[in-house]
Amino acid sequence: MDRMTMKIDGMTCGHCVGQVTKALQGLDGVQVEQVKIGAATVAFDSTATSEARIAQAIEDQGYTVTSTTR
Repeated sequence: MDRMTMKIDGMTCGHCVGQVTKALQGLDGVQVEQVKIGAATVAFDSTATSEARIAQAIEDQGYTVTSTTR
């Protein structure tokens, strides 16, 4: 499993945290480690999903992934 932390702009409240968590949990091969306002950390199987797909799931909810670290 790979691990990635993303900085996320546009999150302002608990509802935002819930939306990002739900989006990440819906991806195959992704284990959500932590989601808080402004950031999320996941472990993921790179054979099941990609970093780009994980970021896209967050952006599909209306937030912006501004950086990632592994």
